[in-house]
Amino acid sequence: MIMMAHSTVSVQPAADNVKQNQWSSGVFDCCEDMSICCCGLWCPCYLMCKTSEDFGECFCLPLLELGFGCFPNPITLSMRSTMRERYHIKGSLLCDFCVAICCTMCVWCQMARELKARKQSAVVINPAVNAAHQQPQAFNQPTQAVSMASQSHHPISAPY
Repeated sequence: MIMMAHSTVSVQPAADNVKQNQWSSGVFDCCEDMSICCCGLWCPCYLMCKTSEDFGECFCLPLLELGFGCFPNPITLSMRSTMRERYHIKGSLLCDFCVAICCTMCVWCQMARELKARKQSAVVINPAVNAAHQQPQAFNQPTQAVSMASQSHHPISAPY
């Protein structure tokens, strides 16, 4: 007789508001996600580094922009255009350039919102526990401590 264990599969769908070929939010829609907006306002370096890491780039990559000090911000421009290409979002390098110059922090907030909206579906499988098929646990078996010194002198012999 073959008994099958049943599993429960829970699927959390990706955000429905992600539209193909468009950004999920505008550059100046910072108030759509107040946690990202506040992080961009109070801890911009953290937001930039976290967004970079979430996108699969080096965590410290945005810190290179601090060395440039002025616009155009090459890291912001590169990240935005790469994200646009990866997700097949309509736009151009010229638009990315103009937006990156206009408001760098708004661009980083938009990219963070985009990544949040495009998170993959999470599938969680919870296998059912079948008590009839579990191995019996051995109780009251004596255990012996083996010192490291005895193992180094007698690697093949087992203590009894």
